[in-house]
Amino acid sequence: MKQFLLKIFTWWNGQTFGTQLWTRLYGEPVGEDEAGNRYYRTRGGKIDPTLGFERRWVVYNGYAEASTIPPAWHGWMHHTVDIPPTEETYKPRPWQKPHRPNLTGTPGAHRPSGSTLAQSRRPKATGDYKAWTPGR
Repeated sequence: MKQFLLKIFTWWNGQTFGTQLWTRLYGEPVGEDEAGNRYYRTRGGKIDPTLGFERRWVVYNGYAEASTIPPAWHGWMHHTVDIPPTEETYKPRPWQKPHRPNLTGTPGAHRPSGSTLAQSRRPKATGDYKAWTPGR
């Protein structure tokens, strides 16, 4: 019962009931990435008359975080390339990095020096700041 209610009321935790129904009725699986995200398109590559191109969507493995989509699948999802990575030999570029989750609000978040949340003490003012006074 809990899983059923989660599918109805939460969109951030996997697919909703509506997405599951739409996927079963109109979707065909295209592939899966290394993170377990599953990719779909309209059955038979049919063009959506409202959009003017085929619909493509992803069902996330776990929480819905768009940054978990790898670069190869990102290009396919945004219609940059027409062939999904499962149908071609895709080689990642050397500058493409693996996914790192957003650590904001966690102990692993980036805290630059001078931040009030940083481990070290904040440096004292150096005297190079002059306050503005009106009329000068």
